[in-house]
Amino acid sequence: MHPPEAGHPVVRFRHCGKNIYCFRVPDFCPVCHQPLSFRTLDEAPVTIATPLIHGHQEQCAFLLKPTQGTFLREYDGNADLHVGITNTHGTVYNYNEQGIHRDDTGWEESISIQLLQPNMFRLMYRWDKYLEEFSATDAWSPNRYEEHRYNCYTYALTFINSILAAEGRHQLDKNKFTEKFVVPKTKRAAKYITLYRAIEEKGFCVIDRFDSTASHS
Repeated sequence: MHPPEAGHPVVRFRHCGKNIYCFRVPDFCPVCHQPLSFRTLDEAPVTIATPLIHGHQEQCAFLLKPTQGTFLREYDGNADLHVGITNTHGTVYNYNEQGIHRDDTGWEESISIQLLQPNMFRLMYRWDKYLEEFSATDAWSPNRYEEHRYNCYTYALTFINSILAAEGRHQLDKNKFTEKFVVPKTKRAAKYITLYRAIEEKGFCVIDRFDSTASHS
């Protein structure tokens, strides 16, 4: 299901030898201006899955969002990102200069990285307790916050590594975690945002290929 907070659903169909993206399927092809008809399943409209997720519907996830504004509207690719960790109820625990926050709103358009495999029931059962106890320590008091050295990313990654340590698994440094998990997600989101804004500007977009999972509309 496409969350309303993530903007209009993006639809792709193929016509006159091109991949055409829009928010709704028009009566006429915007390229050749002929009436649309789809002779094969490969040409038929499909909805492109958005990489921007309603964060409060995510369990045990690492979330990213712009510190100010939203990805689809204000984000320019250079602005600061804020990160947090969800509990099993979708509350987002995050850290800034004011200390720890437990947000039940404000993360409706996020990039999400799942931290648990579906079969990790034992750890999921304890997740909320671990997250609350970790967040309640003096390590995350407001006076310890430093924008570039001890920040929201420090908080989230330290929690993730505490879980890995408790499970007897290797910990991740910031560069490794970012490269392996964050960069692929943000690259895909950047492509989607560029596509979305192009459709907003012209009403449609014609490109050769868009790397995204599609589901039939």
